[in-house]
Amino acid sequence: MITWQSLLNSVGWIYAILNVALAGFSLHMLILLILSIKHRNDRIPETTCRDEDLPTVLVQLPVYNERYVVERLIDAAVAIDYPVDKIIIQVLDDSTDVTTTLAQKRVAFHVNAGRNVQFIHRTDRKGYKAGALSQGLQAAPGEFMAIFDADFIPPKNFLRAIIPMFLQDHKLGVVQSRWEHLNLDQNAITHVIGQALDIHFAIDQIARSRSGLLMNFNGSCCVLRRACVEDAGGWQDDTLVEDLDLSYRVQMKGWRITYRPDVTVPGELPASIISFKQQQFRWAKGTVQALRKLGWRLLTSNRTLPQKLEGLFHLTSYFTSPLMIITYLLSLPVVYLFGHLPFNSALLGVAVLIPPIAAAWSQARLRTNWWRSVLFYPVLFLTGIGVSLTITQAIWEAIIGHKSEFVRTPKFSNAHPQSSVYALSVDRATWVELLMAAYGIGTSILAVERAPTLAPFIMIYAFAFLLTAGMSLANVSRSVQTRRLNQDA
Repeated sequence: MITWQSLLNSVGWIYAILNVALAGFSLHMLILLILSIKHRNDRIPETTCRDEDLPTVLVQLPVYNERYVVERLIDAAVAIDYPVDKIIIQVLDDSTDVTTTLAQKRVAFHVNAGRNVQFIHRTDRKGYKAGALSQGLQAAPGEFMAIFDADFIPPKNFLRAIIPMFLQDHKLGVVQSRWEHLNLDQNAITHVIGQALDIHFAIDQIARSRSGLLMNFNGSCCVLRRACVEDAGGWQDDTLVEDLDLSYRVQMKGWRITYRPDVTVPGELPASIISFKQQQFRWAKGTVQALRKLGWRLLTSNRTLPQKLEGLFHLTSYFTSPLMIITYLLSLPVVYLFGHLPFNSALLGVAVLIPPIAAAWSQARLRTNWWRSVLFYPVLFLTGIGVSLTITQAIWEAIIGHKSEFVRTPKFSNAHPQSSVYALSVDRATWVELLMAAYGIGTSILAVERAPTLAPFIMIYAFAFLLTAGMSLANVSRSVQTRRLNQDA
């Protein structure tokens, strides 16, 4: 017979297990941090190549409704320093707005100047970015492909720095460069996103690429060998992260991916919390789709045990969000259980220190004013909790096989997000975030009396949801006000 006390005890065990799982992900981050420190001074020897020995490169520029940045992107791609007869610039346009006209005019300008620039426009957007890249491959030659999303500005030396690496290693399939940030100082959100990306590029990518672990390329600012892509089955559109999907398929075919942190490409960061949530939704859902698609294939592959384990941690990394959500929702019954948990979960608190240490290390490696960047870590921490609701929804949709459109992250260049035609409206998650905040505030008030040591942690979660929802509503409010002012003018 199930009694109320036995039910509460079960909740206590579930709460403890979830905390252990969250601590496990933090320890995984610690392992990557240690590996990145170990390999911090590893350098890939610089190589050069005579112009006559350089292969043909197809530079692909996939764009969709990018009126503010498409001309800048095309001009930067054309300006890349590479023999003119060995580079093809390909604008892959799926746009439904004025972006198409702007791109066509810019392509025509460079064609008249004698450059090999192609313009391919699709009206069905089949397969989204993966479909555009695949169609572009069929329309042009090139032993290698370089890909740049619309928000990046490729530097002139990009191909000359990377292409010679492929000529020395015929099993090298992909080279990824490091993303830099054009608008890091625009607002708190750009600082938060910049820090999160810096952790990825200064720790994750260094640790995985230098330790022989499986890694992913990031879908932009990278070069791929055509033979590698074709051997792995080409671009496929059954996940929302075509880059992660292809990354694992090429590595399980025996090709290598490496990372060049010294080759940097500046790009634009999402400048609003709603854009950030959209981006995280797509990445989280796509990652779990890739886990469903490739998880068993990875486990049964001929990869080493460390590679398999790291691959599974990599593909399940977003599961920290539903773990946090469930832990948070269990906080109310746990308050009633205080003093009767299976063990003292406060001992796991040391795991909480690992993410800020990782953030500080990444900033120290990449920023001269790293101490100033670390001041934004509390916002990064709170936002990470706040978007966990959006990520949890994405994971659930991936698990049940719910299909959704590839929603691109809007870019604005010098235009303000709130004054842009690409300004976003408030999402449904914002209202649930407010409810989650109210739940936490009520629970923390109760915890002050029954479980005072838990009260601060519950309040942090509540404040994180309140902050994320508040920023979302503020974004929309400013957007409405700006549009009204523009109409009055």
